[in-house]
Amino acid sequence: MTEAFRTEHDSMGELKVPADALWGAQTQRAVQNFPISGQPMPAAFVAALALVKQAAARANSELGLLDPRIAAAVDAAAAQVAAGRHDAQFPIDVFQTGSGTSTNMNANEVIAALASRQLGAAVHPNDHVNMSQSSNDCIPTAIHVSAALAVQRELEPALAHLAQTLQTREKQLDGIVKTGRTHLMDAMPVTLGQELSGWRTQIENGIARLKSVEPRLLALAQGGTAVGTGINAPEQFGRRFAAQLAGLTGVAFVPARNYFEALSAQDTAVELSGQLKVIAVSLMKIANDLRWMNSGPLAGLGEIALPALQPGSSIMPGKVNPVIPEATAMVAAQVIGNDATITVAGQSGNFQLNVMLPVIALNLLHSVHLLARVARLLADSAIRGFSVNEPRLKEALDRNPILVTALNPVIGYEKGAAIAKKAYAQGKPIREVAAKETDLSPQRLATLLDPAELARGGIKGGSGGG
Repeated sequence: MTEAFRTEHDSMGELKVPADALWGAQTQRAVQNFPISGQPMPAAFVAALALVKQAAARANSELGLLDPRIAAAVDAAAAQVAAGRHDAQFPIDVFQTGSGTSTNMNANEVIAALASRQLGAAVHPNDHVNMSQSSNDCIPTAIHVSAALAVQRELEPALAHLAQTLQTREKQLDGIVKTGRTHLMDAMPVTLGQELSGWRTQIENGIARLKSVEPRLLALAQGGTAVGTGINAPEQFGRRFAAQLAGLTGVAFVPARNYFEALSAQDTAVELSGQLKVIAVSLMKIANDLRWMNSGPLAGLGEIALPALQPGSSIMPGKVNPVIPEATAMVAAQVIGNDATITVAGQSGNFQLNVMLPVIALNLLHSVHLLARVARLLADSAIRGFSVNEPRLKEALDRNPILVTALNPVIGYEKGAAIAKKAYAQGKPIREVAAKETDLSPQRLATLLDPAELARGGIKGGSGGG
């Protein structure tokens, strides 16, 4: 069977295009020019670019530049693309022209074809769909729009869910005292609730960091056109466009304060990626704490038991591994790697245009989506359901010589150190050794060395040290 083709043309001449494709000659050239990764632009980015075209059509109509019938057809066609109904029509590889011009023209051609069908007359991809625009402001705008929507609709709710799950467990476990650890070595007591409160605060701080980027993320390059001067766009286009996009999305987008910065630099994408990296680091810390606490069950810490989700070994029967924390740690590693790519790409703002825009979009959205999904998974499949081995915690706590720290204000650091060493050497509880080495009464020692009281502050003052 022979695949059917039709002939299209652009400024470089004629070209065969698959007969059933909505795209035209410029898209086809890019498909042929960039057979690199097989990875097309993310669907979320394509949807955002379609929203850009939809808002632009409305702004051009509002300004009297675009025939209302054509504007309505472009609007409706762009809405279909934004809804994900034509994702297969966006085949161009991420690794393409650095401005993303190929993807911009892909959107222009697909939307023009759909609009032409609806209108029953020709809608031009450049003259109509791309009116008052350039790839150089559309693609940076779509990066901001796609990232802002993904952060607000996916990542922030997922992190809020994780923080809430941690808070619930924090309250449930606040009465359980355990041995704290610094340098992976025994330290003063904490409650499990206190430990989880640290994790919760990390996630809450991550949400706050995302919010801090928002004023710059919601500022859009649209209206800057080719180099930042606004050539071929009316002076009011950027403002009208942002208002239309805000109406379409419910997000308070505004024109960039300076179009030259918005086209030539991707500092906001780098900034957002940096905050995503911080969240990844937070998740890595939480995941590794869970792995340590779950380790064993006999030869490790064995403080908690994570939910058993699947067999852990193809050769060792009965083995169960901490698979969710491990997956979380791998996501964190990937996000940190994505940030390195975005950092390098962000430096490629040569004069009036950054020329690594597609790879910035890919990695930024990849990080947001990964973090959103794994945050919910960590909450629902690990933190919500782990059980606590209270006898193991109590046994370790009772034999923890570091409790002697609480005696520092009473007997001094040197005497406390000697008691701790003897307790270690003899394998005896600190209270028993202290009773023999000091003149403190059993009642006084019980008060001073009460782990629950120590976890809540205990006696204040005395020597420092960590």
